[in-house]
Amino acid sequence: MGANATDDPGKRLLAIRDAIDGVDRDLVRLLGERAALSAEVGRIKAGSRDVIFKPFREKEVFEKLLAANGPELPAEHLRSIYREIFSSSRALQRPQRIAYLGPEGTFSYFAGVQFFGHIADYKPMNDLHGVFQAVSAREADLGVIPLENSLQGTVGQSLDLFLRFDVFIQSELFFRISHSAMANVGRLSEVKKVYSHPQPLAQCGAWLRDRLPAAAIIPTESTAAAARRVAEETEGAVAIGNQQLAPMHGLTVLARAIEDQKDNWTRFVVVGPVPADQQARDKTSILFTLPDKPGSLSRVLEVFAGEHINMKKLESRPLLGEKWKYVFFVDLECDLKEERYSRALRRMGEVCHTLRILGSYPAGPSLDATAAEES
Repeated sequence: MGANATDDPGKRLLAIRDAIDGVDRDLVRLLGERAALSAEVGRIKAGSRDVIFKPFREKEVFEKLLAANGPELPAEHLRSIYREIFSSSRALQRPQRIAYLGPEGTFSYFAGVQFFGHIADYKPMNDLHGVFQAVSAREADLGVIPLENSLQGTVGQSLDLFLRFDVFIQSELFFRISHSAMANVGRLSEVKKVYSHPQPLAQCGAWLRDRLPAAAIIPTESTAAAARRVAEETEGAVAIGNQQLAPMHGLTVLARAIEDQKDNWTRFVVVGPVPADQQARDKTSILFTLPDKPGSLSRVLEVFAGEHINMKKLESRPLLGEKWKYVFFVDLECDLKEERYSRALRRMGEVCHTLRILGSYPAGPSLDATAAEES
């Protein structure tokens, strides 16, 4: 009796490849159908000033996909695939312009790509003021803003700019910050200069003292600028920043994960020119000022407690143009615009001097690009 065809590895591989080709044809056909539906949505919304990005809808779709997914495809693979499908879908409805703190290659840039996908028009800005201004003036559809870091706290400039520009939080994301040493030489012993933004230099201080004690430390305006400087240097130099900068500038990664504390995350928020129009969101961020009299803040906190609203963040900032007066930034674990919180909102309007809702939005994902790169 002859051997079964499946016992021949060569024939089995050919059969599997034929099956994969068939699945690919089905996938392309179905993706085309999905693209046509996305384009139709775009035609329906043509002329509307509405924001195309719908974070809660995308989160809802992905949760349904996870529930339908089998054990063969890891959840993170599914997330990566649909990140680009969502990116394509948005672009088919209307090209998306996303402003971020540039130049290309900053952590803001990589966080934006990890969250929005590659099919978008990323617009680098010279500073955070430029990001807020571009969104407020509708020169960009969305902006990616660093709000706080797990090790170093709030980015105060971002909070201050919310007071100056009429923009609204659409979503949030948490992005792991990990630093690598990228050089134009092959060995650390050849390095004479170290370039990076002051923050990464501080976060990698112990590694630098141990491995490059004699190198000159030269601060730059960004990690991307540091990589560009190293690429232009004629003698031994190293840049500290995201390891994805290395292939962008033709550098060699000499060491990875050199930060002193490994659990380093930055919370980014996505801002748009209008409030999000979706319901049943997870979080709300607000800004308020208070009358200058005893007990003002406690009355606000009593409103939260009385309505069983969990407060995730409370921070005060100097009120611009007003000496010794302060504005409070608060994150609440609820959708403050829901009808059941109307009494709380009304009460806050009574006890606050001014009150502004920055946005209600879904809780964001934690994106760790380094995990995928190191696996």
